[in-house]
Amino acid sequence: MYNYITGKVVAKTAAAVVLDNNGIGYEIGVSGNTLYDVEYGEIAKIYTYLYVREDEMSLYGFSRLEEKNLFLRLIEVSGIGPKMAMQILSGYDLKTLTMAIASGDIKTLSKIKGLGKKTAELLVVSLKDHVADDITLLTMDDTGAPVGTSLVGEDVQDAVAVLESLGIAKTEAVKRATEAAKHVSGAENIIAYCLKNFTI
Repeated sequence: MYNYITGKVVAKTAAAVVLDNNGIGYEIGVSGNTLYDVEYGEIAKIYTYLYVREDEMSLYGFSRLEEKNLFLRLIEVSGIGPKMAMQILSGYDLKTLTMAIASGDIKTLSKIKGLGKKTAELLVVSLKDHVADDITLLTMDDTGAPVGTSLVGEDVQDAVAVLESLGIAKTEAVKRATEAAKHVSGAENIIAYCLKNFTI
């Protein structure tokens, strides 16, 4: 119903912002990341999702289209509703969260408040392939033109591409390259580390 709302930020709480748009105040539930991105008194563009049930109507918002897209994926997972999805999004920055899902990092995901190990495992099983395909996402700038937005470093992306060419599945390539990047830098060194320390 609402794709996005642009307005002045007139209030901020721990989990919501209020946007004034032509005299109407929209109370929008947001993640910690979006809360950090918007400034009180400034004009903000918030991508929105309207959640409707018989006993509830809630508006959720995101400062980045990538975050909204991940939210929509999260609520498709059995047992994860909008409130839990927002809590998951608040657990880490978008890059860390995306890479944790793509690489199957259950330990990192389980540290999110309210997200147990079983739910974290279900999250990975349900979304890792989708998230791996979305490592580089497109968003829109103010003119409506597509702009490439990298969620991971170019060196990791380049390494993933090479590992895929060697016959490694994308999700596994992402996992290996991400782990290697913790120890070395540069695409060539990441690839070399993977070839040395992981079985092809």
